Amino acid sequence: METALQTPALAEDQTRTDLARVLMALFERWSLSTDAQLSLLGLSPESRKLLGLYRRGERALPNQRDALDRAGYLMGIHKGLRLLFPENPELRYSWVTRRNQVLEGRTPLEVMLEDGLVGLARIARLVDFQRGQ
Repeated sequence: METALQTPALAEDQTRTDLARVLMALFERWSLSTDAQLSLLGLSPESRKLLGLYRRGERALPNQRDALDRAGYLMGIHKGLRLLFPENPELRYSWVTRRNQVLEGRTPLEVMLEDGLVGLARIARLVDFQRGQ
């Protein structure tokens, strides 16, 4: 069974370029620092120039499982928040930086940054869970 991250379209550079631009726009809406953006994408601090290339549509995300998994979780979180807060864009975009009791007072962003790919998966599951209530 194919998952969304294994679709043939993601093998195409243009699809991954478009995905990179969408993620950069999402990071802007979330008001993330450059370091946070790099970390969420699994990139080293020396990779700063890649963010500009992604933002301008000059570079595709790598066709690698880690990068695509991260992108998938981030897009899933965004989609879930759009469904949770359809009438409240301010809450939708600030949710990742708000303290959360379910996360022992940490913010979703802190969990994602501290726990890496596992943290991204955890926050994606949390958003899905909250949508189901």
